[in-house]
Amino acid sequence: MKTVGCDFRWCDTSGGRDMTEEPSDAVPGRSPKLYQRALAVVASEIRSGGWHDAARLNETAIAKRFGISRAPARQALMELEALGLVRKSGGRGYQVVAGVGSASHEAGSPAYLPTQEDIQLHFLASWELIYRQVEMNIVSRTSIASWRINEVALAKSFGVSRTVAREVVARLQQRGIVSKDDAGRWHAPALTARHVSQLYELRWTLEPLALEQAFRRLPESLLPVLMRDLESAIEAGDAADGAMLDAVEQQLHGQLLGHCDNAPLMQAISLPQAILVAHHRLYQPKAPFIEDEPFLLEHAEVFERLMAGRIEDAGAALASHLKISRDRAMLRIANAARNLSPPNVPYLERLGDAEFNL
Repeated sequence: MKTVGCDFRWCDTSGGRDMTEEPSDAVPGRSPKLYQRALAVVASEIRSGGWHDAARLNETAIAKRFGISRAPARQALMELEALGLVRKSGGRGYQVVAGVGSASHEAGSPAYLPTQEDIQLHFLASWELIYRQVEMNIVSRTSIASWRINEVALAKSFGVSRTVAREVVARLQQRGIVSKDDAGRWHAPALTARHVSQLYELRWTLEPLALEQAFRRLPESLLPVLMRDLESAIEAGDAADGAMLDAVEQQLHGQLLGHCDNAPLMQAISLPQAILVAHHRLYQPKAPFIEDEPFLLEHAEVFERLMAGRIEDAGAALASHLKISRDRAMLRIANAARNLSPPNVPYLERLGDAEFNL
């Protein structure tokens, strides 16, 4: 059976797009523009009566409120004007047109109804709009070199404020992807074989313990349900797509372990998982499939032992599975390091080259 390697899979979920290419200001998978959040929120507020007639709006106020630069703020105001929700004032800025969309509003005037995506964007913090793409741009390059991150250039590249750029980098630090040197500069260290091995060593040491503690808290019906999903993926063989395989992996390493109520233990597990997950997204279009990787069968061994109540044996099977996963992951990273040639991005400065020696 041909599958892709558990915990560090490289299945192409990008629709053929190079995942390392420099985007505009989009969030991967949804591609919203930064101005759309401001547009959705303000338009909804105007239509619901949250702004009185002739209230003034300008680029500076919009930019400050949503943590964006003046360019996307200007775009949001232009879109609001096109929709008939604001009009240019005699001086600088715009005035709100009250009553838009109400029964008394002129028939045929533009009306704005936020889409589901608009509503989702409403509740996203500004840093969330760009985080995934910044993460991708950085970790996709760490197999070939170490990098310095320039906050000012990052903010300018995505049209956001320095505060938003700083929040993005802080989140990357929480996930162990970047660190700060003594001079206060941000670095993304090169990925090495030793580091990958250490991350997996943490996982095969800690995850069996979390599995044992989670088992005592599992809902009675959960294991049979997860086992059926796993069996469906095994039966699908080569027809199992990336989404199915990702779901199966998440069920073991996320959903099942998530029943462990030892918060410090789960926090310790989350760091190596987060770093490896971040890396496995990036090389998806770059690495070939590896023949006969039985990660689904490895998962099955864990579940079969759990369902038989053999908790210690299940933990041993999980540890064995993660040790094999480490070897597969390292082969893929080494392959990516040889073949990856990402384009330059303005906020990353290349430092020392990586040497991923197995």
